[in-house]
Amino acid sequence: MSAPETGAGPRSRARRRRDTERRLAHDVDVWVATASAGGVPYLVPLSFDWDGEALLLSTPADSPTGRNLAATRTARLALGHTRDVAVIDGDVEVLEIDALPRERGDRFAARTGFDPRALSTPYRWFCIFPRRIQAWREENELAGRELMRDGRWLV
Repeated sequence: MSAPETGAGPRSRARRRRDTERRLAHDVDVWVATASAGGVPYLVPLSFDWDGEALLLSTPADSPTGRNLAATRTARLALGHTRDVAVIDGDVEVLEIDALPRERGDRFAARTGFDPRALSTPYRWFCIFPRRIQAWREENELAGRELMRDGRWLV
């Protein structure tokens, strides 16, 4: 997606939801922010697949992100550009690499061009279930930026 036009009037919340759902359906990479139990932050880009309910990610089980996701079971994700961002706070479900249905793993591999099941490094799957979603472009969209709360769309 290209950067949005700046200076345009604010989008409606319904439009922001549609734009966010489009990003979830078409983007391939997302920024993943986690923290250790001691509060040390960690930020990485990871590929994902969206099934309409959760974002599916995969990373080595022993990486900082893998350890943090497994320990805290929470993550913050960011899609888009700094002037057209969707921020997602979510709950994490951890799955061993062989616990995911084959067709779901095949879909992830086809979409992202990456198949962690074929690697010798131990990977895990992480399903991120959105609890809160915010979306905005500029200051004029800060009001009403919350589109989802407690896992339910507000618009």
